[in-house]
Amino acid sequence: MSSALATRENALGLAIDPFLAPLAMVTTQDIVLRQYFRERIVLGQENLPMKGPVLLAPTHRSRWDALMLPLAAGRRVTGRDCRFMVTLDEMKGLQGWFLHRLGCFPVNQSKPSLTSLRYAIDLMADGQQVVVFPEGKINRNEDPIQLHQGLARLAQLAQSQKVDVQIVPIGLGYSEVIPKAFGRASICFAEPMKVVGTGREAIKSFNTELSARMHAAEQAALQAVGRIKKAT
Repeated sequence: MSSALATRENALGLAIDPFLAPLAMVTTQDIVLRQYFRERIVLGQENLPMKGPVLLAPTHRSRWDALMLPLAAGRRVTGRDCRFMVTLDEMKGLQGWFLHRLGCFPVNQSKPSLTSLRYAIDLMADGQQVVVFPEGKINRNEDPIQLHQGLARLAQLAQSQKVDVQIVPIGLGYSEVIPKAFGRASICFAEPMKVVGTGREAIKSFNTELSARMHAAEQAALQAVGRIKKAT
């Protein structure tokens, strides 16, 4: 990590706790996920960049998503943490205290601050991977994926700052709509993509392709846990 980023993190109170983070990793990955799900399936891991700036763009179907992502893409796999961009409400109270110390940082969805955006770009410029749920909230319905513009705008802004970021579409699936104990969980990484061009039309085109790739990845994840049948 660059000294400039370390200084910014300390000033914002967003530095990863060197004691709490490894403890949380062992607790969630080796105990909680193993005990709760009888099987945890990772697909397409070869599509996950091992270095360079990355934006992870997962579907959002459960709070378990936030544990599955570090399992499949965290420091044990890529050598770096998943830095989650989360809503202001998620960063309140005791939960917020923990999230701050695990590398998460807040954003106002309706009016993102320059501080949040600048910090996200600084993380990517430092070769970190940032997680943004482009749907904006948990969606358990089987409606078509609807994406907000935030992730695409962030990627455009990063590109304008000469940060060559790769965006990885991700689908998550569980054997039940509301994940149950001893069920199955799956995560699927699609091939990385990039934002091309600037302006609203570029964002619209990008989001159309991103949503299609997220949907395809989610279908693969759902097939892996038996929620849908494989096409014959």
